[in-house]
Amino acid sequence: MEVDFLFQVGDKIVYPMHGAGVIEAIEEKEILGEKQQYYVIKMPIGKMQVLVPMGKATDVGIRLIVDRLTLENTLLVFDDRELEPLLPWNQRYRINMDKIKTGDIQEGAEVICDLMHMNETKRLNTSERRMLDNAKDILTSELALVKGFTENQAIDFLNEEVYS
Repeated sequence: MEVDFLFQVGDKIVYPMHGAGVIEAIEEKEILGEKQQYYVIKMPIGKMQVLVPMGKATDVGIRLIVDRLTLENTLLVFDDRELEPLLPWNQRYRINMDKIKTGDIQEGAEVICDLMHMNETKRLNTSERRMLDNAKDILTSELALVKGFTENQAIDFLNEEVYS
């Protein structure tokens, strides 16, 4: 089985729902009796290591991190985003989860912005609070890799953007 190498060792990538990381290696592993090539991804925030079958990388939405300009444009969402009309929480949750699953940085920032605005007027339920924290972690991890920040620097920078 021949697999195209979409990414190389050292590439900085984003794995939707998990955040940004660096491909440390490409290794062949046998799992459940099947040999496959895997990307070995180190996720600096959360200190995880993730194995992703190379043939499934596109299916799960892995992408390269954005450039600085795209990041800066994305952060503008916190300056002038208008709040969406209030939907029932389960519908809102589904829409926001779909946005996060895309792995798109803009969509993730919109989820953060919307949930933070909503939290100012009405306390978020536990599921939405967890979603907000997860979306912030994902954005923070990409911010750290794009800007070369430590985790704490990225958190501080994001908080300044969000609350200024």
